[in-house]
Amino acid sequence: MSIDFKGTLVLVGAGKMGGAMLEGWLRSGVDPKRIVAIDPSPPSEVKTLIEKHGIKWNPPLSGIQNSEVLLIALKPQAMEDVMPSLVPLTVSKPLIISVAAGKTIASFQRHFGKDTAIIRTIPNTPAAVGRGITAMAPNPSVSPAQLQLARALLSAIGEVVTVADEKMIDACTAVSGSGPAYVFYLTECLAAAGAKAGLPADLALQLARATVAGAGELMRLSSETPSTLRQNVTSPNGTTHAALQILMAENGMQLLFNKAIAAATMRSRELAS
Repeated sequence: MSIDFKGTLVLVGAGKMGGAMLEGWLRSGVDPKRIVAIDPSPPSEVKTLIEKHGIKWNPPLSGIQNSEVLLIALKPQAMEDVMPSLVPLTVSKPLIISVAAGKTIASFQRHFGKDTAIIRTIPNTPAAVGRGITAMAPNPSVSPAQLQLARALLSAIGEVVTVADEKMIDACTAVSGSGPAYVFYLTECLAAAGAKAGLPADLALQLARATVAGAGELMRLSSETPSTLRQNVTSPNGTTHAALQILMAENGMQLLFNKAIAAATMRSRELAS
C-alpha cells in the first residue's frame, strides 16, 4: 500500500515499536526528508537507521513545519509528561495516532482539543518482523483521507483492522496486543511437556518452536479456517485425537483462554480509566 502525504510525519518515540514503524515506512518508499524522529535515546539500531537516512532527529519543536501526522509511540507512563510539549505541533491540525496501550482518545483530547483528529491503536510485537496486526479506532474528527493514510502507515508493519467503537480496543489488546506472549508460553509448555515425555530439553524446544512457527505460517497462508486445519491433522482415534481429548475437554484450553482474555480485557480498561 502506497503512503502518500505532503506534510511532515513526526514520530514521537523511536523505541522498538516506533523503530519498526520507521523501518517499514522507509521500506515502503517514504521520503526520509519528510520524517522527524523525537526520542532522546533510541536503541542503537534505530539510531543507525536515523543517521543512515538523514532523518531529522530531535530538532527544536519550533522548527518543525506543517505537521501532517503525529504518531506517538511512547510508553503510557511517559505520555502525560510529554504531551504538553507537543501541543505547538498541532497548529497545523495534524492527525494524531497513538500506539500507547491504555491511553484513551479522551486523554489526548484533554491536551490537543476535542476537535482534534485522533486514532487510538494497539499493534503487537510481530511488527518487528513485518508480521504484526494493528487494531485502530478513530474519533469522529478523523476524515476518510486521514483514515486511509493511517491504514497505509500502519500497514508498513503488518495487517490493519478498524473497529467502530473505541471500547473494543480493550478486547483487541487482550487478543492480539498481548497474544504473542500466549503463543510464546504455549511453545514453552509444549517443549516442557516434550521433555517430560523423555526428549532432551534442547530437542523438545527445537521441535516445539519449529512446530508453532510452521503452524502459524501455514495458517497465515491457508484459506482454511483454524478449525478445518485442526481437523485436517486429526485422524480418528489417532495420537492427535488423544491429545485433543484433553485440550478440548470442558475444563480444557478454551476455558483457560476465556478467563485469560477476560482478565486482560479488564486490566486494559483499568489502565485506561
